[in-house]
Amino acid sequence: MSTPRLEVQWSPVHPDRFITWGTEIFLYETVEIKEETKASCVFLSDNTVAHLLASNSNHHYVKCVDIYPHPQPDVLLAIGQANGKVVLTSFGSSVFDNMGLTGIEIGPRHARQCNSVAWNPSDGHLLASALDKHRADHAVQVWDVQKYPIQQRQFPTHFVSSQPSAEYSRPVVEFGLADVAHSLAWFKENPRILVVGVNNKQLRIVDIRDPTKSMSSSPTKAVFDLTVASYNDNMIASHVDNHIAVWDFRTFEKPVLTLVQNRTVSKVLWCPTRHNLLGSLQHDSSAIYLHDIQQSVDETEPSVLERSVQPGSASLLTSFSWHPTHENRLLTIALTGVLTDYSVFERMTLNWSPCSHVVWTFGRRTLKMISEKDENVYSQLDDVSVLIKERALSGYGLKPDLAQNGDLVTDEALKNVWQWLHLSKSLVEQGAISPHATSKHPGIRCVIGLDSLSNSSTLRSELTVQLWSDCQVSAKIYRSTEREKALQLCGWRSYDVSSNNIATFVMQLEGKGAFSRAATIAIFNLKLRLAVDILNRGAVSVPHLNIVAMAVSGFSDSKSGMWRELCTSSMLQLSDPYLRAMFAFLTSESDSYDGVLTEQGILVSDRVAFACMFLNDSRLCDYLGTLTSWIIEEGNLSGLFLTGAGVDAIPLLQCYLDVTGDVQSVSLITVRSFPPELIQENLHLQNWIQCYRNLLDSWRLWNQRALFDISLNASKPPPQQVFVSCNFCGKSISAYMQGLTRGRGPFVRLGVTPNKLKITCCPNCRKPQPRCAICLVNMGTASCYSGPNSLLAVSNNKFDSKLSEFSSWFTWCQTCRHGGHALHMTQWFKDHLECPVTACTCRCFSLDAASRMNSIHPVVS
Repeated sequence: MSTPRLEVQWSPVHPDRFITWGTEIFLYETVEIKEETKASCVFLSDNTVAHLLASNSNHHYVKCVDIYPHPQPDVLLAIGQANGKVVLTSFGSSVFDNMGLTGIEIGPRHARQCNSVAWNPSDGHLLASALDKHRADHAVQVWDVQKYPIQQRQFPTHFVSSQPSAEYSRPVVEFGLADVAHSLAWFKENPRILVVGVNNKQLRIVDIRDPTKSMSSSPTKAVFDLTVASYNDNMIASHVDNHIAVWDFRTFEKPVLTLVQNRTVSKVLWCPTRHNLLGSLQHDSSAIYLHDIQQSVDETEPSVLERSVQPGSASLLTSFSWHPTHENRLLTIALTGVLTDYSVFERMTLNWSPCSHVVWTFGRRTLKMISEKDENVYSQLDDVSVLIKERALSGYGLKPDLAQNGDLVTDEALKNVWQWLHLSKSLVEQGAISPHATSKHPGIRCVIGLDSLSNSSTLRSELTVQLWSDCQVSAKIYRSTEREKALQLCGWRSYDVSSNNIATFVMQLEGKGAFSRAATIAIFNLKLRLAVDILNRGAVSVPHLNIVAMAVSGFSDSKSGMWRELCTSSMLQLSDPYLRAMFAFLTSESDSYDGVLTEQGILVSDRVAFACMFLNDSRLCDYLGTLTSWIIEEGNLSGLFLTGAGVDAIPLLQCYLDVTGDVQSVSLITVRSFPPELIQENLHLQNWIQCYRNLLDSWRLWNQRALFDISLNASKPPPQQVFVSCNFCGKSISAYMQGLTRGRGPFVRLGVTPNKLKITCCPNCRKPQPRCAICLVNMGTASCYSGPNSLLAVSNNKFDSKLSEFSSWFTWCQTCRHGGHALHMTQWFKDHLECPVTACTCRCFSLDAASRMNSIHPVVS
């Protein structure tokens, strides 16, 4: 024996009511969950429950049900049965009793199964039924329930009729003699048209006003579960086996789309609140499949985006129903009878504007946006683009003093890079370090003599033995001119190469609160007393430093002693990397100093400076080569002082960009420190710069973009981009004017006045220049600033004079090419929209976008 079929259907006119039916029919009402919600309610979702309002068990062998689609306070059902009868019923007393609709029992002349029943969406009295085949009867019958004889109505138990039975009443429309109708559906916008699936081989579209002939038909086996889209009568869907057919009424010869599914399809239904969304259910499936059909003008076949949703638990579903008004809401019923209220989340179209506004679709007619000024979101957004924009607005990278750019960032690596660029620039300007041919800011490798392809160097250093300043302990130190220059680049030496005084540098660090670093560098320079004093002073802020100072003061050169043993065992417990490096140096038993050189917590510049003092030539070259490779691989921007601002730094900057996405910093470092020739030749550098320029343009940061371009072209002024040429011969007039103002000093002495510079005709072809459309005077006054050799500049003894005021400049419409003096054009368009030239109908003023903005009046001093 087969399992009873379970169906669910929302009421088309009651947004909070739905029915379920199988062997019985139940009416439910949905409400939101509240604290006083009873346990007897049916829980549909996390937010809604259903109350059972009524049930109806008077009808057996129910095959199909449709709910009356016109607004009434109660629910009226049309029930199609296995014997072909269609019964109108409700749940108890209702307004339909007074209307005479409750209890109507419609039946064909010959008993056979009713496959589908549907109320007319416009005319509330028309009801259509689809029946199985009978050779002497029609398969599709349309009834007017208002005309049905009252004598033949089966009244409910509370409604008594004493009228005797009358003869059989005929339907108002019937067609399909000796056919079988599997399903039918009314058109929404044309309520007199039906689409019917007949004989398991054909779809017919019939106008009930002339049912003898079909309006259109198409051969197909997809004749089941016909459904017409509520938003568009042209879209029809049906199914057979595992195929879903989508039809267009305008081209009904064949389906516009056939969707092949994995299992046999049991139901298809258009979503009433979402255009082009078709839902389907397959046998033995716990998911609802959604088919988003994208119509296209260019393509003959629409495209489909398919996905599945699984409402509730993993139980097998038997039916589903879309809510008639709530967007993307559906109700499902499982084989176990479990009901689930589910909302389908849309595929969002997310857009991020160049100005960092986030906009996305939210339903049919709603767009939601998060503005860049929303502090609740953007204050918590840890994204490099937000940081880049903040830096750009603060003038980052464009400060004349390179060190000032480091003050605008919080990243210590970037801060150190800008400070090092300032330091290297100062060293080059002071003559302490010679600039390299390929770098304005030579790095450590360049100073030591290591090229970009190998670690070999001609470095020749002198080994010296130096005593500690406050104890009778000696240390081996390597010295050379190259090492001294490297120490200067690391910041450990002043510009005076002959001076080894480290006190000034460590005092600066102490002033910044870096007590452990200052003391460690003092120890590296064999200044024991200075380190102890720094640690004692730092103990005011960091209490444990006085204990470190006590331990450091007991330093001795003894290879085996309690001090060295205790320091070695306790060193790893220190959290400060500089203190660990300090004791690693003090307790080192050989000249390898691995504990210092491999300490990742201290700055690369300090490790390199230490290596330049205590490693021999071969070990120093090997260490610099290994360290450079590691820094480039990690994208550590602090390694720029190793490679220098040249071709060797490009892989480092690229790795840094790949890790952080900070195209701003790599572009600004390139523009401010790389040689112009290298920038013009290298595609990587040009790509970074162009990307940053595009980013500023997309944010509409025009001023920042202009200042960036000025910095980019600071070494070479841009070429002339605008020329004045004759309209007849095409020769440049501006070039003639420039030649006229060069080397013509004698004309000034001869009394030539500036008015002689006006040219009213082309100097090449002698054709007249255009006339002002207002005053009809030929144009020709040079509209530019005079150069230092111009006649007007010399005659006025100043170099900032204008050959003409802005009011005399020539301006023209980009559409009709008519124009005149700027002052005249401005006065004309204060009162007119059209061109001042006779017979020209161009509306110049309305074409100018700038004219629609608020004018900025110049300040006259």
